[in-house]
Amino acid sequence: MKRIFTLISAVSVSVLPVAAIAATLSAPGASKTLQLPASAGNSPVISLGSAIDPQTGNLVEGYAIVHYGDAQARVGAASRGKQPACYSFMAKGARWKVAEPWVVNPANARGLDTTLVASNFAGDIAKWENAADGVIDAGSLNIVGDGTVTADVLAADSVSPDGQNEVLFGAISDANAIAVTIVWGIFSGPTFARELVEWDQVYDDTDYDWSLAGEAGKMDFENIATHELGHTFGLRDMYDASCAVQTMYGYADFGETNKRTLESGDIKGISELY
Repeated sequence: MKRIFTLISAVSVSVLPVAAIAATLSAPGASKTLQLPASAGNSPVISLGSAIDPQTGNLVEGYAIVHYGDAQARVGAASRGKQPACYSFMAKGARWKVAEPWVVNPANARGLDTTLVASNFAGDIAKWENAADGVIDAGSLNIVGDGTVTADVLAADSVSPDGQNEVLFGAISDANAIAVTIVWGIFSGPTFARELVEWDQVYDDTDYDWSLAGEAGKMDFENIATHELGHTFGLRDMYDASCAVQTMYGYADFGETNKRTLESGDIKGISELY
């Protein structure tokens, strides 16, 4: 069993972001390496501090969610009594209010077809946008905007937002990290004033092999990306074993594909948020 990341288990739908270690990250675009600071240890959430969003001029906070692989990961115990909600937010009310374009560089060191990676990723976003009205059907909301494919070198923005939402494969300094998602936004204050303003993702193709077909011994890209995008939309992990079938359940394994589809808790969470 691999642990994607270890946010504090919770089923509350009205909490503020979990406590996070304060640290800085370096993401030099030339090497595509995301450096996790030694001071972060194995913290699953790293506070990036505050910065000005160039799009709005507002003061925003950044969080890097580090997705660790852990061969010793164990599922949490099932809740007794009332069934948990099986969804939780980074912060209640923290959602996208303006659809912004995103860009992906699908080049990778594991031989994945770049055209398929790009189309797969767009499809993963579409799953969440389709579910935002609470029903999986032909209807869909435009929440995070349209995407484009680039061959440019991209980098996760760990110091301040730069007005671009970037997705890439690259190296992560911690060999146990499968991926890192960075989200900038307003997570405190009145709920009506909270919002998400930028996101970036790095998928580690140095320490992990990847597949588009659920192959054994490899991380399934659609499985992991669908989960990661839940954070892009403002959801966080679940660790109660009663929620193990949900996409936002916080553990994954090599060859796993069950997170490719959204389940009842995922759909309830995204529809309540939007």
